[in-house]
Amino acid sequence: MEVKPKVELIDFTENPERNVATAARLCYSKKGAVQLNQEMSQEEVENLVKKVMQMGHTSTLEHTYFFFHVRCSRVTSHQIVRQRIGTSYSQRSQRYVTEDDFSYITPPKIKNNEKAYQIYKEKMAELEKTYLELIELGIPKEDARFILPTIKTNIVISYNARSLIHFIRLRTCNRAQWEIRSIANQMLKEVKKVAPVIFENAGPPCEMDGECPEGDLSCGKIDRIKERENK
Repeated sequence: MEVKPKVELIDFTENPERNVATAARLCYSKKGAVQLNQEMSQEEVENLVKKVMQMGHTSTLEHTYFFFHVRCSRVTSHQIVRQRIGTSYSQRSQRYVTEDDFSYITPPKIKNNEKAYQIYKEKMAELEKTYLELIELGIPKEDARFILPTIKTNIVISYNARSLIHFIRLRTCNRAQWEIRSIANQMLKEVKKVAPVIFENAGPPCEMDGECPEGDLSCGKIDRIKERENK
């Protein structure tokens, strides 16, 4: 079965921006955290979080977490788990779970090529059949999985806000692989609903900083941004 990459925000720190503001205030106050947390107005919270972000005092962002369920290919899950600091992962095991629904992700460039798409679907069906035949022959799932392509997987991920902003910065760039870029953009869309001030300026370097770190490998978006700014 063909599926698309999908992100769901399952849970997050209650009052994430108030946590950040409380941590920032505590560093320069004789008052306790509980008192600071309770006495700040929402306007004070928002202004303080904006100041924290502008000044780059982002250690305070580590006091708030976001918990996601992600459906993606194993190609992309291998990229996602490379980020370790401030991040936790748990992924569905192919050793213990039978891949009997055999869901897979189709890259757009394959899907948009009629001949390639037909070949792709046929091979996926063939591998599914082979995998299930091995299971029926008594081959353990942990061995039968060796025949599997990089099909869909399910993974839950927890980021603190600082780590998530870093992930979004790297993976919303047009130079990022298409599927992980989709995941990062979906994450950004979800967290902006619950922490709009924290993630107000989250995004790729060309949009956030007005510069592109990719050099000669740039996608060219930064040039279009500068052209708009100069008009």
